Amino acid sequence: MVDKSAFLLNLSVLYRNTQKYFDKVLVPYEIGSGQLIFLLCINENEGLTMQELTNMTEVDKGTTTKSVQRLIDQGYIRAVQDEADRRVKRLYTTAKAASIMNTIYDCRTEMRSALAKDMDFRSFESMLAQAADNARTTLVPASGDISPLKIGGLMRMSLLDYPGEVACTLFMSGCNFKCPYCHNRDLVFIPENYEFLDPEEVLSFLEKRRSLLDAVCITGGEALLQKNLISLIRRIRELGYLIKLDTNGNYPDRLKEVVESGLIDYVAMDVKNTPEKYAETVGMNESAFDIGPLQQTMDYLKSGVIPFEFRTTVVKELHTPEDLEKIADWISPCEHYYLQKFEDSGNTIQPGFTAYEDEEMEELLQIVRKHIPTAELRGV
Repeated sequence: MVDKSAFLLNLSVLYRNTQKYFDKVLVPYEIGSGQLIFLLCINENEGLTMQELTNMTEVDKGTTTKSVQRLIDQGYIRAVQDEADRRVKRLYTTAKAASIMNTIYDCRTEMRSALAKDMDFRSFESMLAQAADNARTTLVPASGDISPLKIGGLMRMSLLDYPGEVACTLFMSGCNFKCPYCHNRDLVFIPENYEFLDPEEVLSFLEKRRSLLDAVCITGGEALLQKNLISLIRRIRELGYLIKLDTNGNYPDRLKEVVESGLIDYVAMDVKNTPEKYAETVGMNESAFDIGPLQQTMDYLKSGVIPFEFRTTVVKELHTPEDLEKIADWISPCEHYYLQKFEDSGNTIQPGFTAYEDEEMEELLQIVRKHIPTAELRGV
């Protein structure tokens, strides 16, 4: 017999037996208990996005995606691209789902009646809801907490970082690459005494500058390394800013999550060099370097989910004219590709790198334009 004070055991027994019940009664419809909550939520909130469904059920996005995809494959759910935002798909039930929903609700009522035997179930439900809320707010730290974010710097105004907009730029600390020509080594090898900016003070600055700035650029380091980055992005969006995210492309899944949240407007991906020279250019061991995630990010951006650009910082010691032509061939077709002139900040990871002259950059641009006619120079 179960000890009445064994709360965790009782909770597990309740959960497992309700699962077994639904797995049994839903057999005719080829739905498992794992899909049921998603089907119910979509049925009662037609037009939900995947992110909204994830937030509502408090299930991780991977599990949500797999469960919804199974419902789509079975013909119970359809995903429709949002007409106003191509990045977003909205979820709707089908006629097949409508034909079984009354039966599913009947099964849910039957389960509730069985659990309510010999007890004041309404009081139990009320207390259970309170316990769930306590678990949500107390056991699990708030996902919207931005205090752990490491903001390494702030450029208060830029006319170059966001195409066509007056912007400021946030520099997030930390990077998985160690590009030897990186102009800010302190964002990569973070000094022990580094003084990070307070995220709330940064937001206060943005609040005051709303009449002067149009956009915020979030760069690095590699910004996608930061936990709760999306919470910061959401807070910035609430202030009315356009948002551009810079990335080295090594985290395609994290990028997809940010893009599909609908909270950013533009992505810039650094393309460091040809695939053959990539490891050397990012300061990594060739045997341990995987080009696959970068290709995934390129393919994802080129699928048209969000406006984007590719860009290459051109360093004389690392990039030959032949390299730049290979890069252009690799990433084409794309509308926006920029060759950026290297500048020695005096704080590079390794000294000794030099830039091409302006005239040479023009010559390199013409080579790149064989494959990408719309390519441009930046910083020349």
